[in-house]
Amino acid sequence: MTATVDFALPAELEAPGPPESRGLPRDGVRMLVSRAATGTVAHHRFTDLPGLLLPGDLLVVNTSRTLPAAVPAGPGLVVHFGTALPDGTWLVEPRIPAGQSSIPNGPVPPPRTIPLPGGVELALTGRATARLWHARLSVAVLPYLLRYGEPIRYSYAARSWPLEAYQTVFGRHQGSAEMPSAARPFSTSVVTELATRGVTIVPVRLHCGVSSLEADEDPYPEQYDVPPATARLVDLTRRSGGRVIAVGTTVVRALETAARARQAGWTSLVVTEDTGLLAVDALLTGLHEPRSSHLRLLAAFHEPGLLAACYEAAVSRGYLWHEFGDVHLMLP
Repeated sequence: MTATVDFALPAELEAPGPPESRGLPRDGVRMLVSRAATGTVAHHRFTDLPGLLLPGDLLVVNTSRTLPAAVPAGPGLVVHFGTALPDGTWLVEPRIPAGQSSIPNGPVPPPRTIPLPGGVELALTGRATARLWHARLSVAVLPYLLRYGEPIRYSYAARSWPLEAYQTVFGRHQGSAEMPSAARPFSTSVVTELATRGVTIVPVRLHCGVSSLEADEDPYPEQYDVPPATARLVDLTRRSGGRVIAVGTTVVRALETAARARQAGWTSLVVTEDTGLLAVDALLTGLHEPRSSHLRLLAAFHEPGLLAACYEAAVSRGYLWHEFGDVHLMLP
């Protein structure tokens, strides 16, 4: 297994809410910038992004929209809806409410039939992993979640935030249990400046499943689609000497899967230093938890010493973590 970065994450560096709640605009977060060629780390604002990219660069974004994927199931249970499967079932995680958030259900098996608000039932049909279950809802899932669900919330969130706080400007297709958060800082003004500087923005779609914050787990299989036009532009950009810049680890996973499979569908690919990169040159991402699978993906872009230096700098400079936090631009 590829080594990952280990560090202590102080609680005060966990962003409790969106930057708007801290008096900043959406695009007002900080951005750590690291360069593999020089081994350097620099500090910027996200609004500096257009000036750090080059004409001919290709920025690839995820168009998945975030669902209100958490459904209360009574005083002792909440269900997180994760990933829709081809047979109409979903991967779900029953969790135990704990204060303003929830914790994993652990070894205690949940009821095999769970009554949910609105008089519907969720039937658990078997375990998928230690945390996830295969399940079937008695009604159509997406309309049900849009009516009864809430955004998934973790313990570091200061309070509940509206669903719109969990959307990006690129979101078009409902399906993510959790926000493709690397793109959250983008604003219409940043997108406009990127376009005027000759940076092309193209879409992929990968619906994010439930996160793996509680354990050192690989990401679960997720549904993705790389449109043919995007695939052509990725190939053309690389052949012409431009850089393909993924906005988020989800985009890396989609593009690297497509480079190997050349078809849409489901991906179980776990990108690491060992797998290497066939389609992506650079990455804009959030700051990730110690020992997470996301950090093993980042090792495909930077050697261990530089990656460790990035996280040491982020901690020492007080960068903020998680979906409402700051971002990291990893350049070749």
